[in-house]
Amino acid sequence: MKTIIKQTYQQLKEQPLISIVSIAGTALSLFLIMLVVMIQQVKVAPFSPESNRDRMLHVKYGSLKNKYGESNGPMSLAAINAIYKNMKTPEAVTIYTFYTTRQPLSTSGTKSFTADVKLTDAAFWHVFDFEYIYGKPYNEANFKAGIPLAVISRSTARRLFNTTENVAGRTFMLKHIPYKVAAVVNDVSTLATIAYSQIWIPYTTDREICNNIWENIMGAFSTTILMHTPKDESRVHAEAEANLNKFNLTIKNSGIELLNRNRPYNTEKESINFGANLEPDVTAEHRTQLIIFLILLIVPAVNLSSMTHSRLRQRISEIGIRRAFGCTQWSIASQIITENMIVTLCAGALGLIMSIVCGYCFNNSLFTPAYFYSYNDAPITNISILIHISTFVYALAFCFVLNLISTGIPAWQACKTSIINDLNGKK
Repeated sequence: MKTIIKQTYQQLKEQPLISIVSIAGTALSLFLIMLVVMIQQVKVAPFSPESNRDRMLHVKYGSLKNKYGESNGPMSLAAINAIYKNMKTPEAVTIYTFYTTRQPLSTSGTKSFTADVKLTDAAFWHVFDFEYIYGKPYNEANFKAGIPLAVISRSTARRLFNTTENVAGRTFMLKHIPYKVAAVVNDVSTLATIAYSQIWIPYTTDREICNNIWENIMGAFSTTILMHTPKDESRVHAEAEANLNKFNLTIKNSGIELLNRNRPYNTEKESINFGANLEPDVTAEHRTQLIIFLILLIVPAVNLSSMTHSRLRQRISEIGIRRAFGCTQWSIASQIITENMIVTLCAGALGLIMSIVCGYCFNNSLFTPAYFYSYNDAPITNISILIHISTFVYALAFCFVLNLISTGIPAWQACKTSIINDLNGKK
């Protein structure tokens, strides 16, 4: 292997222009592929406060059907409580407002500003794993009593109190109502589309939004279900369907039916759910991704293959001598593929670094959610979000496939010519 590495380096030095173009083309190809992978991964990969995405199921919308048609959107507390909240199979179920709202807040001595506010129940803090700096979130007793407590992000605490030190217990005005800070948490990325906000308060403190219902079914709330293990998904679906059928029996006389369209959805299915009136097609999404990856792999592979063939033509005599001394075609072909794999891995590492840098520099353009409601924050990206073990596995797999496609055929063709022609430097 040491000899192969030295020989690869020497080959790159002898043909600098072709080597630079080859490395740059491979790096650019893998850069584009990894960028696509990262854009997809941030939707499903676990990171705080959504570290348990593999155990989460979501019901963002519901669909109300009557003789006039359908109405789609978030659900009421009554409907969610009846169907999902009291389920026995999951570990926990949380209810929260489907969207964040931008609300004014202030303290004495600071200028009023707006922040994103999400209304939740107490189970929200069990389902999602926030990173606490000070204090503890409101508990079930606080929630039921409707005590005006708030959990705020670090940056919001700094803007409110000009410090993040010992702000738990201090009071601020939210919509002209005094709220006490229960806890301060690290800022949450908007990439955590369910958990994101800048301020979290109990929904029992806002009767207006709780009473904003239609037909006692549609409202302003969504729910997330935390399973004990991903294997519980089918059991949760079965229990949810049974509860839905019971709920529909109670409203049958009104001529209304609640449709769930095979909800709750796992994190991957929810990430491609852009409307309440259609069930996401995961198979079609996988097919689209596969086509994109094939295009990004095959197109550069064809160009790289011609460059590899050009380099091998200058090594015909070398191949002939090695074959004359007993080297098999497979031995020579495997060495050529290995040499090219070293180059591909180097270019792949460069492409991966480029994709990470691009993710940081253009995070606002690349990772902004499709429906960017009232978010004050730009997407926050860091190493824990962009880089996972699966990212390196994907990069390595793409390097291997690209190398095999671009090198395999030229290497085999170079070994199929006769030894006499190889020694004479002929094709």
